[in-house]
Amino acid sequence: MGKALKAIMRVKGTAVTVLTQREDDYISLTDIARHKNSERIDDLIRNWLRNRNTIEFLGVWERLNNPVFKPVEFDGIRIQAGLNSFTLTPKQWIEKTAAIGIVSRPGRYGGTFAHMKLSQGERLKRLNEIAIRQMQVLTSVPAVKKLKG
Repeated sequence: MGKALKAIMRVKGTAVTVLTQREDDYISLTDIARHKNSERIDDLIRNWLRNRNTIEFLGVWERLNNPVFKPVEFDGIRIQAGLNSFTLTPKQWIEKTAAIGIVSRPGRYGGTFAHMKLSQGERLKRLNEIAIRQMQVLTSVPAVKKLKG
C-alpha cells in the first residue's frame, strides 16, 4: 500500500488530518466527527454511513473512479440502506465493495478518511454538492444516547 503521509489543515478552527496515499488525498472523517462529539466518533460515522443518500453518493463516486468496484455487492447494501436494522462500518464498506473512496485505519493514529477528489469538472458538480450536504449531516447527527436498562 506504500507509505502514507499526513498533514494537518485548519477548518473553522478545528485541526483536520489529510492523509496522502498513492498521490491521493483523503480527509479525516474521524477528526470532523470528533469536532461534533468526541465521545461518539464511531457512532457518528456509522450513522452517516447508514444514510441512503450517503450510500448512493459513495456508490456513484466509486463507479466513476474505481475500476474494481463491486456493483453487485453495492446493490445489496443500497437496498438495505436507511432501514432501522441496517448497520455498516467503514471497514465493511471497503471489504464488501472493494471501495477506494474511504480508507479505514485501525489504532491510535488511525481513523476513517474520505477521498478529497469530490469534483471533476461539470460531471461531478452535483455529486460534490451532495457530498458537502452529507458532511453536514455527519456533523449534525445527534449524539447517540445510552439506553436505560
